[in-house]
Amino acid sequence: MLFDAYQRPVTNLRISVTQKCNLNCIYCHHEGEREFCEEEIEKEDVIKLVRIAKEFGVRKLKITGGEPLLRKDLIEIISELPEMKEISLTTNGVLLKKYAEELKEAGVHRVNISLDSLDEKIYMKITGAKKGVFQDVLEGIEISHELGLTPVKINTVVLKGINEDGIDKMIEFINGKKMILQLIELIGDDRLRGDVEKVEEWLRRRAERRAIRKMHHRPKYFWNGAEIEIVRPVNNVEFCMNCTRMRVTSNGKLKPCLLRSDNLVSIRGCDEEEMRRRFKLAVGLRCPYYGDFHEGHNGCRL
Repeated sequence: MLFDAYQRPVTNLRISVTQKCNLNCIYCHHEGEREFCEEEIEKEDVIKLVRIAKEFGVRKLKITGGEPLLRKDLIEIISELPEMKEISLTTNGVLLKKYAEELKEAGVHRVNISLDSLDEKIYMKITGAKKGVFQDVLEGIEISHELGLTPVKINTVVLKGINEDGIDKMIEFINGKKMILQLIELIGDDRLRGDVEKVEEWLRRRAERRAIRKMHHRPKYFWNGAEIEIVRPVNNVEFCMNCTRMRVTSNGKLKPCLLRSDNLVSIRGCDEEEMRRRFKLAVGLRCPYYGDFHEGHNGCRL
């Protein structure tokens, strides 16, 4: 297992396989990629990197985008990956009902699905989706749940004045199912950022039980048959100091931190020995973006 200079192990790998997307969400941070790039990471590089990461103790892989289901060779890529403790896919769900069964057969264990409201009009406002897409997403969620791509994680970005008053309906939606609701604090536009701290306090007063997830020390609340996870990355020292993730951009660069783009390490076209060396180099570049571990220095922000 590899540790960075802050004694954080790297156990999770998150690979963006494309920047293409069929929605236009108002809050999208594009996985920290600041410029659009049509060039996509090669299939061979993905497979090689996952194999090397597994050698170094990475146990969980997440495939994301853009919208990963827009990548034509996605199923082929997944089917050729080495066996991992968990392979998951983050998707907006638009194409999920079409591909869920193939994903399961290829080796995906579970899915994360973006769903920011159960009100179709609000959903369309947030995502720019056309009428009818909302129903496709709901059907994709249901099919994934039936196929056992569980726990299905529902990703809901809390948006100020837009979807905050619908959180109770989201909790009711997952109640009694093999689903987890992730309430996510918006990274980026302060004007759109909902008050996740207030939401968490509301949950704390009602929850029957509270737990802490190892990744990022995220709090989890169990209430009325539902499991709700709070994701608060903004100005959160504890969140950063418990990050165990390495990211990979859609054009094949190791990205030690979502919020930085000045320390990327390309792996495109590398042989295994060189890719192994670069993976270790990228781990060494990891630094908590928010942190008070040095006197007079707040994390690694430039």
